Amino acid sequence: MEDTKQIQLIKDFSDAHGVPGQEQEVVALYKDRMKGLGTTTIDGMFNALTALNGNTGKKPVIQLDAHSDSCGFLVQAIRPNGLIKFVPLGGWIPTNIPAMRVVIRNKLGEYVSGVVATKPPHFMTEEERHAVPKIADMSIDVGTTSRDETINDFHIDTNCPIFPDVKCEYHPQNGFFFGKDFDNRVGAAALIEVFDQLQNADLNVDVVASLSAQEEVGLRGAYVTARKINPDISIVFEGCPADDTFEPEWLSQTHIKGGPMLRDMDTSFIANPAFEQYAADTADQNKIPYTRAVRTGGGVDGAAIAYWKGIPTIVVGIPVRYEHTAYNWTTLIDFQRSTRLVATLIQQLDEQQINQFTEVN
Repeated sequence: MEDTKQIQLIKDFSDAHGVPGQEQEVVALYKDRMKGLGTTTIDGMFNALTALNGNTGKKPVIQLDAHSDSCGFLVQAIRPNGLIKFVPLGGWIPTNIPAMRVVIRNKLGEYVSGVVATKPPHFMTEEERHAVPKIADMSIDVGTTSRDETINDFHIDTNCPIFPDVKCEYHPQNGFFFGKDFDNRVGAAALIEVFDQLQNADLNVDVVASLSAQEEVGLRGAYVTARKINPDISIVFEGCPADDTFEPEWLSQTHIKGGPMLRDMDTSFIANPAFEQYAADTADQNKIPYTRAVRTGGGVDGAAIAYWKGIPTIVVGIPVRYEHTAYNWTTLIDFQRSTRLVATLIQQLDEQQINQFTEVN
């Protein structure tokens, strides 16, 4: 079912800019959308914590997490000809970067358009045409001719953040979104939607949302938020890479319009099996489609949260095509099914059920 409020929420989060360590714009949007739903505090890393209205401080605590940052770049230095040398933030494949349109937030907080420069094929040797480019050799062109012009006229210098320049679109004919940064802006939007669904609910748990920073460079924010919240159990939203365009149907474990992905394992994380099965059973009981995934790559905030003191943790993924590129697809129905599952889980959980996730009898 189409929901204009949810559509706008996802579009707004996709359009917001926030690379690791420079998540302020995303956090400001999150804080604004959480008004009336809970009390939000922000720390020096730009981690944002929101305690749900109605929390008592006397019940088991659920940490509901998503990360605010997305893959991008950072200005390292300005070359003599005015082009910008940059470094990657997050897991970029070098072949996905050349000719990308970007915006740079300059020292005045203004956004300056640019493009990742490429040598025209007319000037390439045969070897260059077939070589894999190196990020260290790439530059961004903002339309200047000297280092002095880039620094003094455009106010761009070391440590200015760089973002893909993509405007989110919603396609009502099929319920698809086309935009950037769905890893993990769909998760950030999901925090808002779940808190909205839980307003006035009679819960047996306290809920604290964490919009954790710097996930793409090592789950750094989640290590901090877990210690601040000190949860008894955790559910992590993630925009997870869909495999339906390159894997056979029998092997596809995260596909668009397939519902939430319950991640059993990746290279950083293994879900609590009892909590994972409880989530799957809840989805079955509520006729919510889902997939299970055993991955040989990737990493999630769930690792940083669970491995701090061993609390039961699951990761609920919202399928996203072409993660860690500038251009992604995701769908409204997968967002709705994922948030519905998580809201249902939270409304069912109590201390007795949580304790069962750690039983070994």
